[in-house]
Amino acid sequence: MFATSLAQREPNGEVRWVLGLTNYFRALDPLYLRIYVRSFVLAAATTLICLLLGFPVAQFIAGLKSSNLKNLLIALVTLPFWTSFLVRTYAWMILLRTDGPINRLLLQVGILHQPLDILYNDFAIVIGLVYGELPFMILPLFTVLEKIGPELLEASGDLGSSSWQTFKRVLLPLSRPGIVAGVILVFVPSVGAFITPDLLGGAKSAMIGNLIQSQFAVIRDQPFGSAIAFLLALLVLVLLASSYTSTKRGAEVKLL
Repeated sequence: MFATSLAQREPNGEVRWVLGLTNYFRALDPLYLRIYVRSFVLAAATTLICLLLGFPVAQFIAGLKSSNLKNLLIALVTLPFWTSFLVRTYAWMILLRTDGPINRLLLQVGILHQPLDILYNDFAIVIGLVYGELPFMILPLFTVLEKIGPELLEASGDLGSSSWQTFKRVLLPLSRPGIVAGVILVFVPSVGAFITPDLLGGAKSAMIGNLIQSQFAVIRDQPFGSAIAFLLALLVLVLLASSYTSTKRGAEVKLL
């Protein structure tokens, strides 16, 4: 992929193997920078929403005393994986369209007087991404929170800490490895997604994944698509390295 990113595409569509950084300079064009910014903003919003939704769910499951009930709820969290992601995305298209169940329900109860335009925009992309990536936030958080003994939280309360202080000073620092893992597992696939933006976002809400896919499958500019894909791969490696360093440093502090 890196070697292809250094080549050039001829007007007739053939690849000329002349090494250069033209594709990387072209990737910095303001036209593409807007797509990068949109991708990072939507991925960050997806990650934040998944964290806000996933943390209380993971904490609730981890706090259950019945192991059978825990296993049941974890199975329900992973249940969407048993269905094709493409099928689930098409289901959201049906739900969010102007004549879909959501708009019909809001119109029938009198909340709306005309249907909302909630499909083919960034809002629909975030909904689809949150729905698809939420289990990747819940599972690592559950794994970490399950190991935190309730006696630590009870001791914090006995020492005079409020619920918020206990969460901020005890629960949140101890759950940091799960938060870091969940953030990486959600952000990385979200920033490179192309099925969800393509089906739920429309042409005006393209993300990096759509840009790469169009270069390979539509425009047939493999060198430029390879350059963007390689830059995205470098970003993923940097995020993984930073998460590994952060987790390792936290483990060393605990040992000390």
